[in-house]
Amino acid sequence: MNGWLFLKFLLFFACFAAFLYACRSFSPKVETAKNVDINKYMGTWFEIARLETPFQRGKFNSKAEYKLSGDGSVSILNSAEDKDGRKSFASARAYAPDSDDFSKLRVSFFRPFYTDYFILEIDPDYQWALVGGGGGKKYLWILSRTPELDDATLNKIITLAQSRGYDTTKLLYNSALSNPAQ
Repeated sequence: MNGWLFLKFLLFFACFAAFLYACRSFSPKVETAKNVDINKYMGTWFEIARLETPFQRGKFNSKAEYKLSGDGSVSILNSAEDKDGRKSFASARAYAPDSDDFSKLRVSFFRPFYTDYFILEIDPDYQWALVGGGGGKKYLWILSRTPELDDATLNKIITLAQSRGYDTTKLLYNSALSNPAQ
């Protein structure tokens, strides 16, 4: 009987190890923005557009607030609304694996599981950012310090995303999402 219990334990451990291995990031080497100043990145960012994600489906008026913690990690509070006007919140923690490169962060909404957060492009004055996530080209966000961007700036950012291989024809724009009746 003890042998059977030990075998079950080994099987459970092997499955759990395989699960953890599968959850790690498999993102390819990604070229990100240079010399990101993490202090300037802190504050509120409004989502202008995104590629749809399962965790944001049906949400609009999304924004994220970033705060630098004393230990060098970043606390994140995301908020969004559903079509009935109900707000939802999700908090996360992020850290830079390389303390000399804050363009590549690891973010966790459910510890101990982390995913990649890449600041791909950023305005020199930190007024907009193009952000990609782990999993290849599945995740993309256009962020701004203001709820809207002028057309010229937005088109520039979209062109940058296209040059990186993202399918920008599938972008969902917050301005269109903010009125679900459209």
